[in-house]
Amino acid sequence: MVFVTPARDTTEVGAFLKARRAELTPRAVGLPEAGQQRKVAGLRREEVAQLAAISVDYYTRLEQGRVPASASVLAAVAAALRLDEDQQAYLYKIAGKTDARPRRRHSRQSPRPAMRRLLDQLTGTPAIVLGRYMDVLAWNPAAAALYTDFGAIPVQQRNYVRLVFTDPVIRAMHTQWEHDARDAVAALRMEAASDPDRPELARLVGELAVLDPDFRVWWAEHRVNSATYGTKRYRHRVVGDLILDCDTWTSPDGSGQRLMVLTAESGTPSDEALRVLASWTAPAHTRTGPAPASESTA
Repeated sequence: MVFVTPARDTTEVGAFLKARRAELTPRAVGLPEAGQQRKVAGLRREEVAQLAAISVDYYTRLEQGRVPASASVLAAVAAALRLDEDQQAYLYKIAGKTDARPRRRHSRQSPRPAMRRLLDQLTGTPAIVLGRYMDVLAWNPAAAALYTDFGAIPVQQRNYVRLVFTDPVIRAMHTQWEHDARDAVAALRMEAASDPDRPELARLVGELAVLDPDFRVWWAEHRVNSATYGTKRYRHRVVGDLILDCDTWTSPDGSGQRLMVLTAESGTPSDEALRVLASWTAPAHTRTGPAPASESTA
């Protein structure tokens, strides 16, 4: 038996989106206000499409009730239109889709025990365990000293791509920020190919598309990158400039977890700077994250 979503549902979706669009202003969603007077109230269709990182043509057809939307598109549009909890629930209901909003903490991965043991052994080398869609699952004290106190960041916001775009400390330390941020987006796009409708991905992309105009543009470019090594150039707030080799190893168990390790050539100023960071014993940087275990369950 083939189940077809009734045409009235797509019409209802379009009418609902149009009504919500009319309630917003460019300033409310972080867009510049155009000089000319607007003919109608609210955002333009092209502005919503830009915020949701989808094409204007697709959003227009969606609002006209001519095409159904996937759960991931609904999540991106809901974030762009700043829908509240009730509005999001209603949108999914009339679209005939399962609510893509993540509600359970156990949807987030936990670092594998072997990865945690590796972190414990890498005492003088910054290392991070990355999970699905580059969630930061665990880190050692050297990584906290290099980047930031990950433990102070809410668990649902501990994502490497999110931090590159939204954390002012991490963003400022990248001396080649545009290059590194583009690579991060391309790596996320590569990961998304395996499961593009996964709720965590829809939420991450939707929120970043609203928060950062560069992310919107680069996500729409569909660049991909699966590189497992490269060079990072940082300007650290304490030890100054660093040139580090960044290597990533993937767990063989199919979980998608990766260990990212940053090293410097022996005897270089960057090597000496890492030694200084390794000796940094401020309380906020002395434990291996995350903690407690209840924050990040499988």
